[in-house]
Formats: sequence, structure tokens, C-alpha cells
Amino acid sequence: MKRIHELLRNGDPSHVAIRDHDGADYTYAELDALAGDMAAHLSAHGVRGGDRVMLLSENSVTYLVGILALSRLDAWVLLANARLTEPEVERLTEVAGVRCILFTPEASKAARDHAARLNALSLGHLRCGDVLVTPVADVPPEPVDPGPEQTAVLIYTSGTVGEPKGVMLSHANLLFMAETSSSLRRFVPQDTTLAVLPGTHIFGLSSVFLAALAKGSRLICMPRFDPDKVLEDIREEVTILPAVPQIFAALLRRLGKLGIASPEHRNLRYIYAGGAPLDLGLKHRVERVFGLPLHNGYGQTEASPGIATTRLDNPRDDSSVGIAVPGVEVVIHNPDEHGVGELWARGPNVMKGYYRNPEATRAALTEDGFLRTGDLARQDPDGAVHIAGRLKELIVHSGFNIYPPEVEAVLSLHPAVSTCAVVGRTSGGDEHVIAFVTAHDPVTEAELRDWVHARMAAYKVPERVIIAEALPQAATGKILKNKLLEHFRKDLEEKETH
Repeated sequence: MKRIHELLRNGDPSHVAIRDHDGADYTYAELDALAGDMAAHLSAHGVRGGDRVMLLSENSVTYLVGILALSRLDAWVLLANARLTEPEVERLTEVAGVRCILFTPEASKAARDHAARLNALSLGHLRCGDVLVTPVADVPPEPVDPGPEQTAVLIYTSGTVGEPKGVMLSHANLLFMAETSSSLRRFVPQDTTLAVLPGTHIFGLSSVFLAALAKGSRLICMPRFDPDKVLEDIREEVTILPAVPQIFAALLRRLGKLGIASPEHRNLRYIYAGGAPLDLGLKHRVERVFGLPLHNGYGQTEASPGIATTRLDNPRDDSSVGIAVPGVEVVIHNPDEHGVGELWARGPNVMKGYYRNPEATRAALTEDGFLRTGDLARQDPDGAVHIAGRLKELIVHSGFNIYPPEVEAVLSLHPAVSTCAVVGRTSGGDEHVIAFVTAHDPVTEAELRDWVHARMAAYKVPERVIIAEALPQAATGKILKNKLLEHFRKDLEEKETH
């Protein structure tokens, strides 16, 4: 295969490929026909090979058809969540030289609002909805590579507003990861995956949507997370549930409010957490409630995203992210006396580079093809990888190195804690550990500090523990650590004045 739309060949044409947000089912043959029709509409509109087309969307059949249609045209899909703000959309349009924007109006009010603001026009109506697109801009296309190294998808990673970095992922990158993910999870045509992860995130795109297509299996679309709908879907139909840890935490809270000890699930066989660090306490609680191992993994957008994952035949009791996925090489670069160093990865999953940013590309990729992940890790003799935190998030307190995930792991084991995040805060010439938690039962800051103190060295005990109703999150549910100190600045200042 040379293009991701060719994955449709793996499905029985008469087999249901996907259920839309409105409950409508589409077979593999119907999905293929829709992709062809949309490609024809977009081509007539002026979309060419090498054009960057933003797909401003939420999970739906139109989202998937848009990706497959643009693959047919050799255009690049710039994936963007419809919940982005107007300035964010404008900035991405500018830095990527976007030809036009395609929307998913039926599944997303946010997409409809953006479309109205940008004077989008309908190119026609397909069974899954309107082909709603902005007028084309006069921008030059990129060269088209007839082979699988052609760029398929452009995803901008979070960073400073002035410096978004567009990750260029090729068809080869995505085809490799779709096949690898589906094989590791032993997908079969009879499987049904609940697509609750945003498809505009690399985890949702390659490990959910494309992985399901790779084995001719079925998807259920959920544009936005709804705990009651998730519980309803897993009761009968769903066999595969991939999610970020925060979704599993929300499901546990909902079950608690409903007074349900364990959700009913007749066919669920595989649950998987990724996209954000998995707290050990949450892992154990999910496993008790669901009666299944909660598998874990690690990846980055730049790696399409899979780098390491736990194995079906070898679930783990610790917080390891498992071993390197087949075909991917990992090394711990420049380890310290504890074996902790920067994790590097190399393989067919690694990006082509950052679009129009050769300097950032050189900083991220070594000459021999390794991706410098920026994450600190150590590796067991059996190859299991343990993430110790971001290289830039390392906390140095009184000369001691403190890895946030280590403190988070202890906090997450407290019976009242739902989610937690730990960051460093510079004050008085030193860096201090600050923790932020959400709780499902009453608990005090003093109790949580005592809990950590009883289990860790004194220098690792958080100076402050902020207990909040919610923590700032990305659309994927990943906690935005870089926003915590500012978001809770008043809480921190109030505590300091008392």
C-alpha cells in the first residue's frame, strides 16, 4: 500500500465499517464510495495534490471520509479540533499555507460556528452530511511523491502561540502504525472499537480509526465524551476501548455516582490507556472495576504515535509503558547513575520532520534517524520502559533531582485521589514541588502531604497540594501541566499569605 485510503481494501465490502454519531451505519463499500464522491467535489473546488487542507472536525463519518478523500487527491490533511478558538484556527491557516478548510457540521456545533464565521459554502450533500468548505486560497502546493513517503497528515503540536510546530507524517508512517497497533491488539473483523478519542489527535487517528480499518473491523463514533453513552455502548457491542486516563477516571466517578460497582460489558476484551501518563492508583482502580487489565503505552505525535506498549499476554502491575513496539528501536541516551536518561526512538513510525521548520527538525532528529523525545526514561533488563518525566519538567530541589511521575504515582494511590499532576515552581532561589489533584472523596492538603511523606524522601514531598474540581486539559483529556501554575496562581498566592 502507498496511501492510507487503500486500507479500505482490507474490509469486506458488505461489512459495517463505522457507525456515525447519529446511529447510521456505513459499510466498507459505502465508505469507499463516499470518499470517492468527496474527493470529486474537493477536486472540482480546486484542491490539488500537495495542498494543505485543514479538517476542522469532531469524530464522525464525515471526518473519516474527509481524510480518505484527501488521501485520494494526494493532499495533506491538517487535523484540527473544532474546539480550537478563532485565533488558533487563523494561526494554523497562516503558518501552514492552508488551501481551504473542510468542516464536519452535522457532528459538531463548534465546526458549524467556524464554518459560518469563515463564509464556508456547500459543495453538495453526501449521505453523511454536507461537504462544507471555505473558498480556496491562492497558495502554492508542495511537490507530490508518488511513493508512500508522501506527506499524508500535518498535526501541530502544542507549544507557544508564536511557534506552532507542524509534524509531517507520511502515508508510510501511518500505514506502519495502523498495522502495528491492530496486530498488537489482535484486531479481527468482528471487533468493535469505540472511537471516543478525538480523531484530530494522532492517537485517535492511527491507533483507533486507521487501526480498525487495517483489519476490516468496525468503529463507533463519539464526537464528544459522554460517560453514560460510553457505558451504554460497552454494555453490548464494544470489544476495544482505547482512552486517555482522564476518561477512565471520569467513568469511575460516574459509576460511583450511579452506585454501580462494575459496569456491565458482555464483549469488552481490551482496554487501553494512552495519550497521557497513567497513574498507578488509577490503573489498579480501573482494573478492579472493569475486571480487565488496563494496558498502557507511550508515544508522541512525532512517532505516529506508538513507541512502546504493554502486551496482551503480559499485562503489568506497575506503571511501565511496556516494551518497544515491533520494528521500533529505543535507547536511553546519556543515562545518569540511576539509569535515567532521554528516551530516543528510531523506526518507520518517526516523522519526516516539522513543516517549514528545518531548525526544529534538526533539534528533534539525529543524523542517524533517532527522534529525541524530550522525555526522561529508564529501561528494565527485560526491555520494559518507565517514563520518568519530561526533560524540561525535571524538578531540582535543594540539589536533588525529582521526577514528577514518581510523586504522581504515590499521590494517585491515595484512595480519595482521582487525578493528579506535579510540577516545579521556582521560589526563593530554589525549585519546589507543587501538586494538583482532583478527588472523589473528602481529603485535605495536610492529609495528602502526610501520605507522600510516609512513602517518599522528605525532599520529594509537595510544598503545596492544590485540591481542585478540575484541572486544565487539552481536548484529548491530557492535563496541561504548563498551564497549572498560572491557572491556580490565586490559590497559591492565598496560601502563601496565610
